[in-house]
Amino acid sequence: MFTGIVEELGRVRRVLPGARAGKLVIGAKKVLEDVHIGDSIAVNGVCLTVVAAGADEFTADVMPETLRKSGLGTLKAGDPVDLERAMAANGRFGGHIVSGHIDGVGRIVEMRPEQNAVIVTIAAPKHILDLVVEKGSIAIDGISLTVASLSPSTFSVSLIPHTAAETVLLKKRAGDVVNLENDVVGKYVQKLLATARGDGPAETGASTGLTLEYLQSQGF
Repeated sequence: MFTGIVEELGRVRRVLPGARAGKLVIGAKKVLEDVHIGDSIAVNGVCLTVVAAGADEFTADVMPETLRKSGLGTLKAGDPVDLERAMAANGRFGGHIVSGHIDGVGRIVEMRPEQNAVIVTIAAPKHILDLVVEKGSIAIDGISLTVASLSPSTFSVSLIPHTAAETVLLKKRAGDVVNLENDVVGKYVQKLLATARGDGPAETGASTGLTLEYLQSQGF
């Protein structure tokens, strides 16, 4: 599990392609301080497993499913990437629950300065926007951000100067791809409601009795 608080900007050193998968070699420093083979590191929000590590770089496999669901396939040598180690049990929880399992990709529509912040507007597919709520959380390239506004085809977030300087988002431009992960709580609520309505199979084969009216009555 991750928190969406990026620890450092790494840099892609080599992309080792295969027929349908590949490996990424990424230069880093802070995330390598206590790294072990088999550890998880989020790269632009994608949970990857360390398969080799040196003094200033690590290697991770990228499987076909990851390439299908994320923007990692667009990376090339020299590109900066957001890096975060898996959350330590005794660490602070500064962002929100981030699994590192990308729900899909969006594209940057606009970047607009607003006093000391920058408003970034991102176009996203319907299945992602269905779970986006104003003032809720979303992970963009592994960055825990708060949704500032929402439209039928886009959503916007606001970046403070620290986030802008310490992450990859503002190093991109309009038209670039970003990895998106919805808030996991919203995904579970959506699944439970679908099961209660009969839109999807219940794992136990029984109705949960959960309805939208019940959730509203309980303050959700």
